[in-house]
Parts: sequence; structure tokens; C-alpha cells
Amino acid sequence: MNDRQQDRQAIAPENTAVRVALWRALHVEADAPPHVFEDAVGLEIAAPEEGWRNRPDMSPFTRAFRASIVARARYLEDLVAEQAALGVGQYVILGAGLDTFAQRRPELASRMPVFEIDQPGPQAWKRQRLIDLGLGIPPYLRLVPVDFEAGDLWWERLVTAGFDSAKPTVVASTGVSMYLTREAIMATLRQIAALAPGSTLVMSFLLPIEMTDPEVRPGMERAAAGAKANGTPFLSFFMPDEMLALAREAGFREVRHVSAAALGDRYFSGRTDGLRPPNNSEELLVATT
Repeated sequence: MNDRQQDRQAIAPENTAVRVALWRALHVEADAPPHVFEDAVGLEIAAPEEGWRNRPDMSPFTRAFRASIVARARYLEDLVAEQAALGVGQYVILGAGLDTFAQRRPELASRMPVFEIDQPGPQAWKRQRLIDLGLGIPPYLRLVPVDFEAGDLWWERLVTAGFDSAKPTVVASTGVSMYLTREAIMATLRQIAALAPGSTLVMSFLLPIEMTDPEVRPGMERAAAGAKANGTPFLSFFMPDEMLALAREAGFREVRHVSAAALGDRYFSGRTDGLRPPNNSEELLVATT
């Protein structure tokens, strides 16, 4: 890390990163077991104000979106565990936000260094919170600040942080693609497709809002309006075939689409409380080099 990045003032994370952390925590607090995903550490890091459970974005109306968040988190960590067992030795999280994999899963993280890429300000804030909570920065966690607005290249920062481009890697990019242009997404796909054979990318993407289930469409429209008001508008939506075609064009050897419906069947079947991700909303691309 250079002096410019070290001196960067800590900036509280964006609302979306905090919301994800709170939804993951609320799943354990408000939903009946069995829990799809358990994460209390993110709540500690976020340290929301008292009464956070009464926030509008924590209301029962957002329950389906909470299910979507915990479903994608569970799928991703199942895949990381599977790949670690196969000898994959690195894990890169693009737009890490308040991710807590390194804190919750040290048995995995200690076997495959975790590189968290995020904007310098929010990452400095998170670093300080980890220190303040006594969790610290273990040697297998590499916090990689990348100032995209200043033109920093995430790839170069990653290599400087000790990333080995010759080793197979898992790369996660969830909750990010909707904020990027198609050109930026394609550039990212091409960069990751050039990784060592046996590397895997999991990237989430949004279907066009008109494709979402009618009962959750107002929530998606509200989320899009809120993102625009915050200066981070949704820029990209894809049908699954479009996303698969982009990944093939970028050079991935194998590509597949994991739908929200498939995640619902895998992790929520048999529940009696109706908790389930909305169909045709945030989907996953899984691509292998």
C-alpha cells in the first residue's frame, strides 16, 4: 500500500453494503431455523443504531430480498469450500463491502488467501472496525484498496498485494454488475478469464425489472430509484443468455447460469414460513477458465 492510500480518510460504507450485512444478520434473528447462512460478525462491524430492525429496508416487505442475499452468500461459500478441497489456493472478492468470510471461516481462509478489493475510504473504515473489535487483520486477509474513480487498475493492485496469477482462483463479484456499464463488465470478464486454468468466477446480475415477479417488482423499482438518488444508478441488466454469451466471448471455457429459482429449490425447499428468493431477480453467472 502506498502513502497516498494509507493516508486516505476512512469513509463509512455505502448504504447497500450495510444493508447486506444487516439482512444477513436479520436472517438469523428473525427467520426460523434451519438458517441458510449465519453471519453475526457483519452486524458487529456495521454497528447500526439501536432500533435498526425497524428500518424500512428491514421490513417484512423486503423479506424476499433478504432471502436472495443469504442464498447467494451460501452458494458462494459452498463453492469456495468445494474449490478449496480441490486445491484452489486463492479467493478474490470484488467490491467486498462488509464481507466476513475471513472472520467466520478461518479454517478455509487460512488455506487460501483472501483478497478483498474495495474503494479506499470504506475499506480503511472496515480495517479500523476489525481492529477496534479485536478481530485484527490475519495474515491470510489482504485488504486491497482500489480507487476506481482515480483510474486505479484493480488487477495491478491485486498483484502488488501478493496475488499469484499462476494459481487457480475463485473470484466473487456479487451485487456489483448492475452498477457497471456493459463495457466495464466485459473488461472485468476478460481479465478474469485470463486467470490460471481451473479458476472460477461467480458474478451476480439483475434481470430486466419487467421480468421480475409482480409481487416483488415494486421493491426492485424502489431499489433502482434509491440507487439513482444516491448517485449510483443501476446501469446494466441482462437476460441469462446474454450474460452467458458475454462470458463465452470473454474467453471462459465453461459457463452456466444458476437461477434464483434453483437457489430457492436448493436452500429453501421444505420451509413452512414461505421464505424464498424472488424468481427472475438477481441471478448468478458461474464461469470457469
